[in-house]
Amino acid sequence: MAEPARLPESVERTAKAIVDSAFKIHKALGPGLLESVYEACLVRELTLRGHSLQRQLIVPIVYEGLRLESGLRLDLVVDDIVIVEIKAVERDAPVFTAQLLSYLRLANKRLGLLINFNVPVIRNGIKRVALCGQPFRTLRHADLQGMRSAAGGRNLVV
Repeated sequence: MAEPARLPESVERTAKAIVDSAFKIHKALGPGLLESVYEACLVRELTLRGHSLQRQLIVPIVYEGLRLESGLRLDLVVDDIVIVEIKAVERDAPVFTAQLLSYLRLANKRLGLLINFNVPVIRNGIKRVALCGQPFRTLRHADLQGMRSAAGGRNLVV
């Protein structure tokens, strides 16, 4: 199998800033707070670092040519290139990864970070999800499970 296409350096720089910010916030606050608290802190930290942000961005769904305002909201879009989905849950669920994959497809972005702040060690709460190549494929739940297992639960490249 061919190696997936590399993401542009600008995307990697933005992702690194997001991860670094998540580490700083988790070190200061620890687990156990609401998602909205971590989101506000991440917005503050990334703004201080000079990144542009869109918060709670509404993404319409187009179904059979009809634009539907479905209430679908992306937690954060950083520098218009990385989607961040913030969680504060006890346990990761496969649906969170599937949700982020759908967001990436609908928003036409290539990289997303799923960050669960409700973990003792933040490194274990960060999952990187990348869509590489065109056109995007439709994945079944079983495909996601297999890829997640093969990727050690943290990195998923589609």
